[in-house]
Amino acid sequence: MAKGFNQNKERQESIFSFGKQLGKRAAFKCEWCESKEDLKPFDLRPAEEPSLETLALLCARCRGLSDARRLDANSLRPLAGALWHEVPAVAEGAARILARLDEDWARNAIDDSGLDEALKKELLAK
Repeated sequence: MAKGFNQNKERQESIFSFGKQLGKRAAFKCEWCESKEDLKPFDLRPAEEPSLETLALLCARCRGLSDARRLDANSLRPLAGALWHEVPAVAEGAARILARLDEDWARNAIDDSGLDEALKKELLAK
């Protein structure tokens, strides 16, 4: 048990070591909704080693979206802009949240985005 705890602690330390770089990249705004409140690094690809390419700077509200059971479609409209983010993992993370909505605007935003075609197909097949 201690080994798993130590590994998680090391991973968290590694993630937070990118905080300043993420802040500069994101102009100290949430990379999904542009809020400036309660920003922290968020691991978008936990199966990969943390890097600037796998992390996003997100506000508390956006960090909570990945675990949310119910999503308010109208409050998620700002995520459509994140679909064009220069870091693919940031755009993919936003797309995965929007794909959970049963809304035409969200599906259209994903379809019109610059995301990888295979990813679009996967997300829109749901």
